[in-house]
Amino acid sequence: MRLETATKFKAAIGILLKRVLPVIVGLTFLILVIAWLAGVMVEKIEPGPSEAVVRRVDPNQQQGVYEVSEVFKDYVAEAVGTLRAASRTEISSRVLASINTIGVHAGQTVAAGDVLITLDRRTLEAQLGKAQASLVAVQATREEAEVAYRRAAELFQKNVTSQAAMDQRTARLRVARAQSTQAQQTVSEANVMLSYATIKAPKDGMIVDRLAEPGDMARPGEPLLVLYDPTSLRLEVPVMENLAVNLKSGDELPVQIDALDNRQVAAVIDEIVPQAEAVSRSFLVKVRLPRSEDLFEGMFGRLIIPVGTRRHLCLHTGAIETIGQLQFVDVVASDGVVERRFIKTGRYGDAIHREVLSGLEAGDRVLLKPGTDPGAER
Repeated sequence: MRLETATKFKAAIGILLKRVLPVIVGLTFLILVIAWLAGVMVEKIEPGPSEAVVRRVDPNQQQGVYEVSEVFKDYVAEAVGTLRAASRTEISSRVLASINTIGVHAGQTVAAGDVLITLDRRTLEAQLGKAQASLVAVQATREEAEVAYRRAAELFQKNVTSQAAMDQRTARLRVARAQSTQAQQTVSEANVMLSYATIKAPKDGMIVDRLAEPGDMARPGEPLLVLYDPTSLRLEVPVMENLAVNLKSGDELPVQIDALDNRQVAAVIDEIVPQAEAVSRSFLVKVRLPRSEDLFEGMFGRLIIPVGTRRHLCLHTGAIETIGQLQFVDVVASDGVVERRFIKTGRYGDAIHREVLSGLEAGDRVLLKPGTDPGAER
């Protein structure tokens, strides 16, 4: 009996340990984690003042030190535009006819009077022949009316014919003369229309576009060729109104052509359109360019506009240390103490100098990074 009771007690104790032991282990682990997060297991620093680490250099040191300088520099603004010809002509036909030949191609230089296009002349020649035949008939009628008028005048002087007959002959002669004049004008018109079958260059220039080919139908007003004068190239550029108001016709400004290795050419303001664009708040400025064999219509150009002189502080980029989006420099005080200072920079003056907007004053001395070439001050 006692053995059976002891066995049951041991079994109950075993079941209890299986259920309670995981809970005890879990609570113990949770307590340890909370204690670690609370810093119980980390060595604490006693409260109170501590000695700061002060960095010092020789106050008379010149090597590796850059002095912030005050610089006055001329600044310019750029306005971008496109080269266009002031003298640009679209050549089209004045008559409806098919194209026989086109004797020019894009890029070819032509002189005034050179034959560019020939059209089918057959219809126009037929119209001219018809007008000439009508003129011959009308002239015969006029000659007959003149002879009849002279006879009637002789008879009228002899009182053989009446005044009414004389007036009739006079009216017929006037009609015949008017018809003859009209027929002559018709022949002249047909000759002019026939001349339109040969299209010639209206002026010296260069063909920049060929819009038709032989066999196409030429229609009045439809462009066939585009001709422009290379000597009339201008840079047409929108300029912000705060800059355009200070410009005037005749001012000389440089123009930079990016496609020609950033070459700058001297240009003269030819025209300022006296109306601002409401959307862009700019004026259209047209700048005349000098004649050049390597300037072509449609090229990209920049108008360089001076905007005045501005004072700024110049800092060597080798002194700037960037951490994230923040910029710092090490400033050397008069006693040699090095102070780290937050600064804000602006635009670049050149490859190794940059404008300082805040954080430094003229005369401040800053440390350069090791191996930095001080270069020339700006």
